[in-house]
Amino acid sequence: MATNRIALKNLKSDRLALAWREFWRTNYFFPEASVGATVHWRRCSSLVLTGAALVALQPAQVVGQDSNQGSAQAGLTTSQVVDRITEKNAERSNALESYTSRRFYRFDFVGFPENLHAEMTVDVRFRAPATKEFTVRSQSGSKWVISHIFKRLLDSEHEALDPGNPERIALNSQNYNFTMLADQTAGEGCPYVLAVQPKVPSKFLYRGRIWVDAKDFAVCRIEAEPAQNPSFWIKKTEIHHAYLKTGDFWLPAENQSVSTLRLGGRATLTIKYEGYKIVEAHPVNETSSKRSSITSANPKPTN
Repeated sequence: MATNRIALKNLKSDRLALAWREFWRTNYFFPEASVGATVHWRRCSSLVLTGAALVALQPAQVVGQDSNQGSAQAGLTTSQVVDRITEKNAERSNALESYTSRRFYRFDFVGFPENLHAEMTVDVRFRAPATKEFTVRSQSGSKWVISHIFKRLLDSEHEALDPGNPERIALNSQNYNFTMLADQTAGEGCPYVLAVQPKVPSKFLYRGRIWVDAKDFAVCRIEAEPAQNPSFWIKKTEIHHAYLKTGDFWLPAENQSVSTLRLGGRATLTIKYEGYKIVEAHPVNETSSKRSSITSANPKPTN
């Protein structure tokens, strides 16, 4: 009997180990796929982690459906808030030419078969319209995490800038529906709270809430979860993003994605952003009309 119990215990352990190997293979060793946040555009890897992180690597953009549901402190309707966000985002996007910053990546997994930890520091340089350069300054911890999660996050972010990709995960009316919620102020100056619901259950989009600044109409906080679970092995994922204002621009301050796994364990990916320096930019209020004039003077050819 004792021998049978030991054999049964070993069999269960072997099956559990096989299940975990399948989880890591499915979610972290992925074939070519697709945002960078994109969420990633190769995503299957830390699909949830990579996807969640990359969502906020994009400039905060919100465009909503023409809905008049609800109102916030200042009495604006959903459509009015969304229209102002759209206008301000376009102005900021056109004005920002180049910036530099430093990022601190940290990954922690606690669970079976072993705990994993890694950190990486990266310098970033952005040049409009779609160039990002990454310089790794330091890295430590699990080599597997560094090569299969951190490095692939950077690769995915490059792909996110490819033509067509940003539109697939953009926070806009093509991908999401928006509803105004009751005031849930996230600090002074962010009184507008909108519920965002993806129009299709894509694993590369998310559902949740966004907080919008009352003066600049920029997203200052996101609390969400993936619109579709990217893997059976992941029980739940929570996405937390915070933005800060640097000069005239709202840029990521901290991103955190926490995934709870079905077989036990918790994976946390955190990215902190510091040292932003605006290298080149145009006055925000001038770029919109200036570039509109250029576009009118040089219309795009029609097919």
